[in-house]
Amino acid sequence: MKSWNSNFSHIYVEKEVMEHERSKRIMEKFPKAVIIPIESYQDVFHPSGQEFAYQKQSQKLILAKKRDHFLYKGAKVCESFKNHHFYYTSFLLNCIYDCDYCYLQGVYSSANIVIFVNLEDFLKEVESVLEEKKELYLCISYDTDLLALQGIHSFVEEWYDFGLEHPGLKMELRTKSAKVLDFSQKPHNPNFILAWTLSPESVSRMFEKKTPSLEKRLEAIQKWQKQGFHIRLCFDPILWQTQFEEEYSLFLKQCFSVLEKEKILDISVGTFRISKDYLKKMRKQNRNSLLLSYPFVCEQGVYSYPREIQKKIFNVVKKELTQYVEEEKLFIGGSI
Repeated sequence: MKSWNSNFSHIYVEKEVMEHERSKRIMEKFPKAVIIPIESYQDVFHPSGQEFAYQKQSQKLILAKKRDHFLYKGAKVCESFKNHHFYYTSFLLNCIYDCDYCYLQGVYSSANIVIFVNLEDFLKEVESVLEEKKELYLCISYDTDLLALQGIHSFVEEWYDFGLEHPGLKMELRTKSAKVLDFSQKPHNPNFILAWTLSPESVSRMFEKKTPSLEKRLEAIQKWQKQGFHIRLCFDPILWQTQFEEEYSLFLKQCFSVLEKEKILDISVGTFRISKDYLKKMRKQNRNSLLLSYPFVCEQGVYSYPREIQKKIFNVVKKELTQYVEEEKLFIGGSI
């Protein structure tokens, strides 16, 4: 592993955004990086034949300009939490973490991270949709882990401040990070939802490579709660395993022994699920993954556990969770 370059040792920059203020600030964070001017990010990011798993060991940055499709309608397999006008935005592509179950390895040819520096155009599109719809539920950390990439640029603060100016905008930032930002001097925005994906430590260490430990994530959530934030917990995807009931009982007990229950907004529960085409590509990219080798069943183009296993997962987890929170806070689904 010592032969790999460090992450972000090279930064590819579209010539059109070389002088963009965000590009310059990001490049300043990596003074030793080799800067490579390019015409289009697609020339680097989209060619076939790339090795996603290898690139994860030495990721590069690509700075680019997004020219269209700033917002997308939320996917049906994702929970909308009873919100109308569910959208997501992808101004960053790919993640510094390396989870076996991550669908991004089935979507992209490259594991390198793309940052579309023209965030102002994304914000204009959000304002346009808000003007029409009056309210919007927007996931801003959908194809990345925005909080985990906070050291590159202050995108989280930019979105938070934007939300303060638009009361009809509800945002979700989903993460596995243990980073904590100090928002104590900012006005509180109850429509800014921090959502943590949590897994038992044994699952995390095996299938969520490079992520902080469960203990570190729980510590971070506690600190955000102390700042007044109501947190969404995401037990998704739940992975089937031997001694499932015992493992998850102990795991949930650990979570709720340290978190402020009254500051838990709601809880999302889902099992592993992935489209047929994505799983085929993921298995090719990650041939040694024990998780991806499982004999999932395919229904309506989506692979997941057999229905009897899904039912047992949901029944067990619901029974455990209702010991700690009201059933009204549970969103149990995320299956086929």
